[in-house]
Amino acid sequence: MKEITATLLFLIKNDQILLAMKKRGFGAGRFNGVGGKPEESETIEQALVRESIEEISVRPTKFEQVALIDFDEYFKGEPAIMHIHVFIATEWTGEPTESEEMVPEWFNQNKIPFNQMWPDDPYWLPQVLDGKKIKANFKLDKNDKIVSHKISQVKDFGEIK
Repeated sequence: MKEITATLLFLIKNDQILLAMKKRGFGAGRFNGVGGKPEESETIEQALVRESIEEISVRPTKFEQVALIDFDEYFKGEPAIMHIHVFIATEWTGEPTESEEMVPEWFNQNKIPFNQMWPDDPYWLPQVLDGKKIKANFKLDKNDKIVSHKISQVKDFGEIK
């Protein structure tokens, strides 16, 4: 089974969260944070910064990991395990700008459009926005329906791969 490691970043400003509508590829038509897979010899943090610059023209300067989520799911029609390192940034340079891949949009944290996001997001995103750090596991079927899940609060994530 294929294993994929990726980053996911949410910008937070006061009571607002930046989500981006994916225009193409995996997750197209859904709001999410920005991120993607590290390139060879790139750390998780380096990938996070690069992907943010590429996708919304923003360089995160103060960010913290808030979740590590493992998904047992289907990636492009094939079974896969995805290890997602989730971060929140509270400081950055640049203004969120549309790219060929993403359309960024600010939302009030109490008006997040969960109906236009991945089905797992309502389970864990409110917890990290409340300041909790979590580790989670989700199993999804071929139609992105949640089959099972487990979420645990943690103090830290140990060494990031």
